[in-house]
Parts: sequence; C-alpha cells; structure tokens
Amino acid sequence: MFANIFNLSFERFTIYFLPAYLLWTFVSQTTSWSTACLLGYAPLIRKVYMPKEIFILATVLSGLVNLLISLIPLVIIMLAVHHPIRATVAFLPIPIALAVVFTLGVSFLLAAVCIEFNDVVQIYQVVLVAWMYLTPIVYPLEAIPERFRWIIFANPMYYLVESFRAPIYAGTLPQGRAVAWSALWGVLALVGGWWVFERRADRIAYVV
Repeated sequence: MFANIFNLSFERFTIYFLPAYLLWTFVSQTTSWSTACLLGYAPLIRKVYMPKEIFILATVLSGLVNLLISLIPLVIIMLAVHHPIRATVAFLPIPIALAVVFTLGVSFLLAAVCIEFNDVVQIYQVVLVAWMYLTPIVYPLEAIPERFRWIIFANPMYYLVESFRAPIYAGTLPQGRAVAWSALWGVLALVGGWWVFERRADRIAYVV
C-alpha cells in the first residue's frame, strides 16, 4: 500500500518495517506503562519508604526484556526470507542503550506529571498515534517532501529508529549523525525527566 502511495519500491519490506516497529513498540509501550506506574504501586508507596525511581526503572527494564525477546522472532523471520544477518548487528547494543536512556527520561517525566494530572494519560495515547506516523517506520524519509523533512529531523525517534534499523536491514553501521543525535536526545530526556521527577518525588506519596 505504502509503496503504491509513495511510488516507492521496497526490497524485503518486512525486514525494513519490523526493526523500526519493534523499537517503536518498546518506547511507546514502556512510556505508556509509566503514566500509570506510580498509581499502580500506590498501596506500596504509602506503606513503605523506598526510592520512587525504582518503580520507573522496573517498568523500563520490563520493556527492555520484551524488546530483547522480540528480537528472536525477528531473527527467525530474517532467516525465513533469506535476509543476511551481517556482523553489523553487533552494533545493536548501542542504539538499544540509547533508546533505554531516552525512554527512561520520558518515563520519569510522564510518571511525575500524570500523578497530578490524570488527563495526561489519555492525551499521551493520542500523541503516540501522531508520533508514530511522524516517525519513518512504514515509509522512508525520501517519501517526505523536502520542505517538510524538518519535522522528521525534529523527531528524536527518527534517529533512534535509523540507528537501530541500519545494522539489521542495510547491513551497515548507522550514520554518525544519527547516533550522535540519538545520544543527545537521550541525555536531554534523561536530565529533564529526572529533574522534573526529583522535584515532585517528595509529594508523590501524598498525591497517590
């Protein structure tokens, strides 16, 4: 469908799509869980004093485990369609680590905000839909007119997806620019999310 709409041809579209979608699912699913994370652990938070960050870390680690497990069927599909698995896949821990850092930062931010503003939970679900389609998961960057590409370049997920997909689909290392921007967005998200979370940490037990 997308090949006809954008007048593009894909070689092994399944392998183009799946790595990007798996990484997107990790980020979107984990950050969605974080919106209700503290509320879910509310009875424990009220009774036992412990660092609130543990609950966010546990949520992100749970999502990471799901991502790593999902790589198994991806490998099986690659073998089934005879897509070569090249040595560049050894680079995958780097984009995965950067995605974890970015996801952790966004999770800290959302968890801190959603305990006081519950409407953010529903709003974020709508944002995720738009965010997904603004990320080149089912279409390549070349499908976007030149004058609109700045929107894609302003999207942190674009760099994370490209860094993760290149070693799998193209069998090449990702561009240094993509990795650098992934790292920058990850650090900004983690620092900003942590700062907001820490400012609200003392009030969490009273709010939940």
